[in-house]
Amino acid sequence: MGLIVNLISILAGLFALPVALVGLVPFFGLANYLAIPIAIVGAALGMLSGYRSGRNFNLFVLIVAVIRLVLGGGVI
Repeated sequence: MGLIVNLISILAGLFALPVALVGLVPFFGLANYLAIPIAIVGAALGMLSGYRSGRNFNLFVLIVAVIRLVLGGGVI
């Protein structure tokens, strides 16, 4: 059961990563507001699974999106 939840977590991260990468492009920073909740859900699923890989991948995506928003002035 934990392996399947971890795979779902990784899939959520694989969906959120391209959205966050699009958010790195100027004028597309709003895409990070979509990537952050997806990465949070993926990280939560990764924590429930008992494996670290899904959680760590989603935390990486989350950190990239948040740093971009902080640099762009989107998060105070």
